[in-house]
Amino acid sequence: MKKLLAVLLIALVAGSMIFAQGGEEASTTSSGLMTIDMLFPGTFTEAGKLPDDWAGYQIIKDELGIDLQLDMLPSSSQDQDMLVRSMAAADQLPDFFVCSREVWTDLVKNQQVLDVTDYYDDMPHRSAVMFDDAAKKYVTASDGRIYGFATPAGVSGNEGLLVRKDWLDNLGLDIPTTLDELYDVLYAFTYNDPDGNGKDDTFGYGAFVEENVTYEIYPGRRFEPLMGAFGVEGTWDMHADSFGLMVHKPEYYDWMVFFKKCIDTGVIDPNWQSYKKDDFRAAWKQGKFGVFREQNAAYAMESNYAPFDSNFPDGGFVIIDAPIGPNGKQSVGPLVKNMRIFVINADVSPEKAAKIVELFDWMSYGEGYMLCGYGEEGKNYVLDENGLPIDTDPVTGEDLVEYGYNKTEGKPYIQLLNCAFNYSDPTELALTFPAYITKVSHKYMSSGDAAIEMQAKTWTVTNGQNSMPIPKSIDVTTYYQQGIAEFLNGNRALTPENWKAFIDQFDKIGGLEWEQEGKAFAEANGYLL
Repeated sequence: MKKLLAVLLIALVAGSMIFAQGGEEASTTSSGLMTIDMLFPGTFTEAGKLPDDWAGYQIIKDELGIDLQLDMLPSSSQDQDMLVRSMAAADQLPDFFVCSREVWTDLVKNQQVLDVTDYYDDMPHRSAVMFDDAAKKYVTASDGRIYGFATPAGVSGNEGLLVRKDWLDNLGLDIPTTLDELYDVLYAFTYNDPDGNGKDDTFGYGAFVEENVTYEIYPGRRFEPLMGAFGVEGTWDMHADSFGLMVHKPEYYDWMVFFKKCIDTGVIDPNWQSYKKDDFRAAWKQGKFGVFREQNAAYAMESNYAPFDSNFPDGGFVIIDAPIGPNGKQSVGPLVKNMRIFVINADVSPEKAAKIVELFDWMSYGEGYMLCGYGEEGKNYVLDENGLPIDTDPVTGEDLVEYGYNKTEGKPYIQLLNCAFNYSDPTELALTFPAYITKVSHKYMSSGDAAIEMQAKTWTVTNGQNSMPIPKSIDVTTYYQQGIAEFLNGNRALTPENWKAFIDQFDKIGGLEWEQEGKAFAEANGYLL
C-alpha cells in the first residue's frame, strides 16, 4: 500500500508539472497561437519521445495556428490508467488525451470529458475511414451522447505465441502442440541449458501483467495462450448458453492449478509481476526466456528485431498455435477489434475544442498523415516511382535516408503514428510491415508475414467483449487482482475450499452483480454468441 501511494503521489506531481497549463489557463500564446496540451500513446515507447526537430511542430503552428505541447503516455496500461486517474483527481487533465475504456467510464460519470456528438461532421477525412457505427457505439454513454473518438488501436489478431526454434533444435525437441508438451518444453528451456552457455540463466515462459478489465483481466493477455487450454481466456464467456465471468467457470480453478505449478517449478521468469512492457521486450531480446506471446511488429520489425539478431545471429523463432488443453480447448486469446479512445477535456472552450478536432482530422490525411505516420520527406523517407514512402533501396538494401522510418534511428519521428493510421488499408499495412534482410544473420524477415501467420492461429472471436461494463466499484477489481496474486504467490493455499471462499466473497462484494449487469448489457447490444 505504501508503494502504491508513493507511485500515485509521483504521478500526481508529474501531472501537475507536465500539464500545469491545462484547461483554459494560457490557452493562447503571445503570437496568437492556440496552445493545446496532448497526452498521446507512443507507438514505440522504447524509442523515446518525439524529437524537438520534428517538422510537424512548425507546420501545425503555420497551418493550423496551434502550439502543440506533447507528452507521451507510459508504456504499460496500468501506469497509463494510474497517470490519467491521478490527473483527473487533481483536476490537471490535459486538453486532449487517450485513456482506457475503464478510465473513460469514470471520466464520463464525473463529467470530466466533453460531449463530442456534434463534432464528428467537422472531421470529414477521419470520419470516412475510422468512425463507423461500432466505433461511435464504443464511446456512447447511457444518455445516448458520444464522449470521445474511438479509433482502431492496431491490426486485430496480430499477436502470437513465439518459441525459440534454435533452443528446440539444440535440445532435440519437437514443436509442442499440447499443454503437456508445452510444459515439458518450458521445463527443458529452464533446466537443460538450451542456449549452451553452461549457465543457469534461462526460463521457459516470459510475460508481464498487461490487463484490461473489460475483456483481458489479470493476469492479462500475455498468459492467454495458456489460459486458452482451459477455455478461460479473457474476462467473459460470451456464449449465450454459458455466459458469465470466466472466473466463475470450474475450469478456472484448473487453470490456476497449472499456473501455480509453473510458478512453483520455476519455468516462468519470476520477474513477470514486476516487468513493464519495455523490460519484457528487452528480456526476450537478451535470451532470458524462450516462449512468450508477442505482437507482430514488436517481434519482427527491423528496428525491434535488430537487438536479438545482434545478440543471437544463429537464433530464431517459430510462431506456434496455442497448446491444446486436457479437454481439447485452445486459443491464443479473445479476438476483438481493439479501439483506442481519444477524449477532450470537458473544461476546454468551444474554440479550443474546435481546434482540437481540426488537428485530429489533419493527422488522418495528406500532409499530417504522412508526418505522423512516416515522418519528414528527405529525412525519414523518399517517395518511390509510385509515390509511396520508402527508406531502403528495394534492390540493394541500402539506406536512402539518415533516419529511416523503419529504422531504429527513425522511430522517434513517427511516435504519433497511432494518431494517424486506420490499420485497415492494404497499402498502409504493406508500408508499415515491409520485408527486409537482417543485418547480422542475413535472414529474411517480415512483420507483415508474421501478422498473417498469427491471424491464422486459433482465436476466440468475441466481438463486443471490449465494450463490456466494468464493476461499479474499483474494490471489486482490486479484490479480484489481489486475491489471484495471493494464490499464485503462495500467500494463500490454492485449495478447492479456499478458492470457493474467494469466489463467494468476490460475488458478495459485487462480482455477481457485475456478471448480471454484463449479461443484460450483452443481451441489449446483441453481443451474445
